[in-house]
Amino acid sequence: MAKEIAGLIKLQIKGGQANPAPPVGPALGQRGVNIMEFCKAFNEKTKSMMGKPIPVVITVYKDKKFEFVIKTPPASYYIREAAKLKSGSKEPGRIVAGSITMKQAEDIAKEKMKDLNAFDIKEATKIICGSAKSMGIEVKS
Repeated sequence: MAKEIAGLIKLQIKGGQANPAPPVGPALGQRGVNIMEFCKAFNEKTKSMMGKPIPVVITVYKDKKFEFVIKTPPASYYIREAAKLKSGSKEPGRIVAGSITMKQAEDIAKEKMKDLNAFDIKEATKIICGSAKSMGIEVKS
């Protein structure tokens, strides 16, 4: 028989660095989830992605048990990393903060493919190029 779901929690936590401090503790605590159990499991699964921001969807069941799904880091993180920037442009569309190559955009698209709403790499690359443009980062061909 399927377990009854009590709720979904979406968080973004640095890989391998989950701890009971906010935002993790309060979000899980109000659902009655064992916070340390989650932190240990999350840190174990994300050791290889240490320091990267990892989106995670936590499914909490009525019996206070939980499951979680780890997604790939946001496209903006990969774009900033490729352009070697700390942040995008303060005025996207007017001021160009940096640039990435089409090859870099394609590599990011391959990395993000399972989380993007696209059927092939060409379409996924267009999504990444759009994200870069909205951050004020130029994509050179």
